Amino acid sequence: MTSASIALIDPSTGDSLGSVPALDRDELDAALSETLAAQRAWRTTSLAERSELLRNVARMLRDEVEDHATLISREMGKPVTEARAEVLKCATTCDFYADHAEEFLSPKAVETEAATSFVAYEPLGVVLAVMPWNFPYWQVIRFAAPTLTAGNGGLLKHASNVTGSALAIESLFERAGYPKGLLRTLVLADHSLVNEIIADVRVAAVTLTGSEKAGASVAEAAGRALKKTVLELGGSDPFVILADADIAAVTPLAVRARFVNTGQSCLCAKRFIVEGDVIDRFEAGLKTAVEALKIGEPLDDATQIGPLAKPSFIDDIDRQVQESIAMGARLVTGGYRIDGPGNYYAPTVLADVTPDMPVFREETFGPVLALVRADSPAHAIELADDSQYGLAASVWTADMQAGIDLGLGIESGALFVNGVVVSDPRLPFGGVKLSGYGRELSVEGIREFTNVRSVWAGAMPRA
Repeated sequence: MTSASIALIDPSTGDSLGSVPALDRDELDAALSETLAAQRAWRTTSLAERSELLRNVARMLRDEVEDHATLISREMGKPVTEARAEVLKCATTCDFYADHAEEFLSPKAVETEAATSFVAYEPLGVVLAVMPWNFPYWQVIRFAAPTLTAGNGGLLKHASNVTGSALAIESLFERAGYPKGLLRTLVLADHSLVNEIIADVRVAAVTLTGSEKAGASVAEAAGRALKKTVLELGGSDPFVILADADIAAVTPLAVRARFVNTGQSCLCAKRFIVEGDVIDRFEAGLKTAVEALKIGEPLDDATQIGPLAKPSFIDDIDRQVQESIAMGARLVTGGYRIDGPGNYYAPTVLADVTPDMPVFREETFGPVLALVRADSPAHAIELADDSQYGLAASVWTADMQAGIDLGLGIESGALFVNGVVVSDPRLPFGGVKLSGYGRELSVEGIREFTNVRSVWAGAMPRA
């Protein structure tokens, strides 16, 4: 009998959403065996068959968007309009891989002195995915769509507070026609079991999206077992505004870049580095726009700022704010917990931020924007690159080529010029430095968990 369970809490009220029984060791063992068996059969199916099932997933996500979006909002507090967008983006990504799987995975001929030589992309086996709560559907589909289409199986260890989302995704793939157990959710009460799962011979590789601490733990366990890893970790993305930028046009985009998902995203812009000639004008517009954001219940379509996912996150973000103010940061707006039920924190802007402050140096996972003054474009790039993270960066300027040239001086996995950073299935996504390694999405993402095999064949030599 299973004794442990996972409690689910509504972050907007603190009320219980029920509980889900956790797997015991025997059930976990059976789950791994089931997924391995499903994958061994699945790897023999055609790309056309896999693509057709993925199109089924895309169609069902669109047909059931309200149900999935409501589940996201109730479990982790995302405003429902953003939750709908998350589900629809998942559908688009499924269609993308269904459309391009043949192109990405078919053997590629290479001319050599052999009679025939080519590169083949073959599945590795069963891949463990350790996924976070902040985009509970997108993070999983971003992994599952390419990984399963490449012929692999998937074991999903989702964040415990979005266990309902994890089980709903597992059900979605089964209902779309995938073999039972090919994508299996592991509901674990004991998180130390993750390292044992990584070491298990039935698991071929592991991917994680989360903190650098969690990434280091998974990388250590995978390294001992000599297994492939992809890690997408934290970020402190710079949003660089040069003096020639159109401040009126940039300001609402800056607000969107920082406060999407109530600021709980590794890809959110966090450090806003602005040339001194325009920083006062930008700050004034920013204050007005941030104070106009509607804070409310996640299932209200008008809500733009929802609760943080857990009570402890309020403590974390408030510590960063208060310590930064004590070090000289100037509070422009916000900076306090909101009274009442739920995990709400006022959207906050801090100005006069310097590189020694927590809101500059650490990842701020909540609705807090750090405003930093730069003396010149070169100084702005120097400040932007002064970080242990390297996920993405954006540069805003009337001179697009100058933005590219300057932006390439920032170490990051992605550079956007005059655009809000987003993940796009057509482009590879991932980081450098403490933001991780490996790539998701695009052709690079679908090949991460394949054996890139070189094949060389010639006629039998004559004696």
